[in-house]
Amino acid sequence: MARLMGQMMQMPLMISSLLTHAARHAGDTEIVSKRVEGDLHRYTYRDAELRARKLAQALARLGCEPGDRVATLAWNGYRHFEAYFGVSGSGLVLHTINPRLFPEQIAWIANDAADRVLCFDLTFLPLVEKLAPQLPSVQHYVVLTGRSHFPAQTSLPNLLCYEDLVDAEDGTYRWPEFDENTASSICYTSGTTGHPKGAVYSHRSTLLHTYGLVMPDAMGIGGADVILPVVPMFHVNAWGTPYAAPMVGAKLVFPGPHLDGKSLYELLEAEKVSFSAGVPTVWLGLINFAQAGKLKFSTLRRTVIGGSACPPAMMRTLESEFAVQVIHAWGMTEMSPLGTLSLLKAKHAALDATAQHRILEKQGKVIFGVDMAITDDEGAALPWDGQSSGNLVVRGPWVIQSYFGRTESPLVALEGRQWFPTGDVAAIDADAYMQITDRSKDVIKSGGEWISSIELENIAMAHPAVLEAAAIACSHPKWDERPLLVVVRKPGAELSREQMLGFFEGKIAKWQIPDDVAFVAEIPHTATGKIQKLKLREMFKGHRLPTA
Repeated sequence: MARLMGQMMQMPLMISSLLTHAARHAGDTEIVSKRVEGDLHRYTYRDAELRARKLAQALARLGCEPGDRVATLAWNGYRHFEAYFGVSGSGLVLHTINPRLFPEQIAWIANDAADRVLCFDLTFLPLVEKLAPQLPSVQHYVVLTGRSHFPAQTSLPNLLCYEDLVDAEDGTYRWPEFDENTASSICYTSGTTGHPKGAVYSHRSTLLHTYGLVMPDAMGIGGADVILPVVPMFHVNAWGTPYAAPMVGAKLVFPGPHLDGKSLYELLEAEKVSFSAGVPTVWLGLINFAQAGKLKFSTLRRTVIGGSACPPAMMRTLESEFAVQVIHAWGMTEMSPLGTLSLLKAKHAALDATAQHRILEKQGKVIFGVDMAITDDEGAALPWDGQSSGNLVVRGPWVIQSYFGRTESPLVALEGRQWFPTGDVAAIDADAYMQITDRSKDVIKSGGEWISSIELENIAMAHPAVLEAAAIACSHPKWDERPLLVVVRKPGAELSREQMLGFFEGKIAKWQIPDDVAFVAEIPHTATGKIQKLKLREMFKGHRLPTA
């Protein structure tokens, strides 16, 4: 018997439709940007949509064809936002490059993607001039500024001015419709092991991810919000916020390169921001600035913190001192990036505050569109009992199945289905809340037992004298590995090894307490704000533990 098919309109899921929707239904809503040039720029979704279409026209005039990669080296700002839609919406592929990477990595990434156009902020002119001889595929360089700030001298051949390109077009361009599975953008992993790898997103995956992102049990944003994405637009598409804001018609505020505590606080207050998102290191700077000046937030009510585990002490500070709800999140480049967010269920309303916080400190529940499981080293599924830790695997329509230009598949089989191995070690409880206990390469294996470096770091960060902490494994003749705690003291604070180790007593099992503490001036971070455990292990590879 033939199946009865639905009789619905066939409309492909297009990234351009997000901006078209915002221009049509929230056309006068503002987009505010703190520019590289130093001033504040304001315009509306209606303005942005017209300029994005002009950009699409300009790229076509430069000879770009469907599938060509257009790269950006840019901060969070309105011109970068226009590229999100003008590039992808026209059938080209947006390639956001992290400018904080080493120049050699940037060159490798741009060549691997075979970028044809490179758009960049004025900040990065010296970097691009240095890289240009190494980028044979790039045919056009576009500086994201107007004629009044255009560089008087540059070694770049035929450097183009972004505003000149946009102003030269009439805006009669109409967004095309094509297969929704067409590539829309490409983001590269941070490359902590080996060369970075490209995750290629589609229009379909991006739209589905955006629907998931705005749901109440995810970021829960709406048209009444004012959104300031602190997470960079070159870091997994700013976690999808530049797509989510136009979907719901919310006001957007872009901080540009001004990410210090003072600049962020002033922008949050001036623009009445209600929602933000960023990595823990950025919030640390903002909290320190606010505490030093005895300041409060007048409108900020919610923030998503991800990228690395949010220390519980930071979560409690934001909630108790500043009345800001923290939504703990987890994801990765290969997942577009959202996987889980931590919010309470109705059944948790009766719990006391301590019990609720224990739940909220976990990475949380998956949003619809993602499924997850944990497995042992042989690939067998482990129970969701909150105790069993295993290798975390995921699947879903916005999870990659392969990397750009790679023939080998990263997927693993579990119960007849294909799953993506995240490289994280996690436990899942009976209520389906997931908690990352470590990266598989960072877990400390002492005498055959696993010790969570994240748990050690969270305890250390709760000490009032600790600014930042990281736990790594040190070799041990008897136990194979034992934990070493690396600590940055707060300015002016006094803290001894004995005081730090004593702080762990009663909080975890005695055998899990670190064997030693190393005090440093700073802890190295990756270009995306994560602690560089590999570099720390290299720094302390000769460290001799007192117990050894």
